[in-house]
Amino acid sequence: MEISVSDALLRLGDKDAPTAYKALLELERISDETGEIYPLTREFADMVADERYAMRVRGFRLFCKQAKWDVDNKLDESIDAALSILDDPKPTAVRQALAALGDVMRYKPDLRPVVADAALNIDVVKYADSMRGLIMKDIQGLLKQAEE
Repeated sequence: MEISVSDALLRLGDKDAPTAYKALLELERISDETGEIYPLTREFADMVADERYAMRVRGFRLFCKQAKWDVDNKLDESIDAALSILDDPKPTAVRQALAALGDVMRYKPDLRPVVADAALNIDVVKYADSMRGLIMKDIQGLLKQAEE
């Protein structure tokens, strides 16, 4: 069942995780199909500074989804601040961010060097051993996209 953009944006910060996640998926679907929420690109980048882990990740994922529609170079203006998520204390945030960056690599080739540099500078040592290898594998996958 589809929900409106305005409802999805409201639900994005819902305390009920399944409701918020459903809103995120709907907004990502909309972003894949249209540039309807592209005007909110800067707001999504600002969400990366949120104190709540889930909001940081949701904002970053939506920020990256706008790469397809970025005719005004809004991502270029906010990329440095948004990439701060790659230093997140939560390794799952870093993994989701690395996956989301695939859209940036695909649609914004001019940002590939910035993204690749940020990925290569992730301090994987600060994460548990069980996560280090996964993050390193994610980094390698992202760098491989940069070469394509």
